[in-house]
Amino acid sequence: MRGDRMKRASMLNLPASFLLSPSTPTSDQILTGVSIIPVTMSGIVVIFDFDKTIIDVDSDNWVVDELGATDLFNQLLPTMPWNSLMARMMEELHLQGKTIEDIKQVLHRVPIHPRVVPAIKAAYALGCDLRVVSDANMFFIETILKHLGIRECFSEINTNPGFVDEEGKLRILPFHDHGCNLCPPNMCKGKIIERIQGEGMKRMIYLGDGAGDFCPSTKLVEGDYMMPRKDFPVWKLICENRHLVKADVREWNDGEELECILLQLMASMISIKEMENCVDNNDTNQLLDCKLERIALGALA
Repeated sequence: MRGDRMKRASMLNLPASFLLSPSTPTSDQILTGVSIIPVTMSGIVVIFDFDKTIIDVDSDNWVVDELGATDLFNQLLPTMPWNSLMARMMEELHLQGKTIEDIKQVLHRVPIHPRVVPAIKAAYALGCDLRVVSDANMFFIETILKHLGIRECFSEINTNPGFVDEEGKLRILPFHDHGCNLCPPNMCKGKIIERIQGEGMKRMIYLGDGAGDFCPSTKLVEGDYMMPRKDFPVWKLICENRHLVKADVREWNDGEELECILLQLMASMISIKEMENCVDNNDTNQLLDCKLERIALGALA
């Protein structure tokens, strides 16, 4: 009801823009005027692929192209696995005199949709557990996330090790060996999902684009959500094998749709009973802890 929504919003001193919101709030509305420490309240784990999901390009290709090594990359591509190829490319770039600072500067200008960072910050503010599962590498991912000011939003990054050695060269290693036929030899994202599921009762939202995101989509269960990027490899694989995916599938095209759908799903997954329990007791601190959570609920009333 509109009157009830306005009453709840007024009690929480929310901005006027929220009072007029007919549906799930935007990331900006969730973040405006809120200055409390986020709480992990929901048992919701939001798992992001990185390349072409958080950022709009493949970070490996971006670095190779921007540093002028595309021809060599294409020459070596048929001869070795991707992870080994990137390790070799970092050696070649080092020999050509490219420095770690050169690589960082390239990563700092990687293209990203303007609504992705607000969506991530909103999910973090709502108390969701955010994690990255990516076949990129730790150095690329952490450099970009730190530059965007969102590294602290993620509790865990699962990716290929990437570090600077004593010679100032970036080294990239495989994440792990596995026996999964669906995944590249250096990483099975499905095994990572199974490990997270083993941590306890959690509901998941998984966002991805590539073929390597299909295996983890088959590990999700009823009550989870899979968000494949439309017309990308994982979306096509899911369309062809829908019976293998038990999760509810919500496709997205760009960062704006990613933000909108993700906020809607988080709001729908938050228990109204859990929120009302915060209000039923007289603990002021607990009521403040509910503030972010009730923003989403108020917009749905």
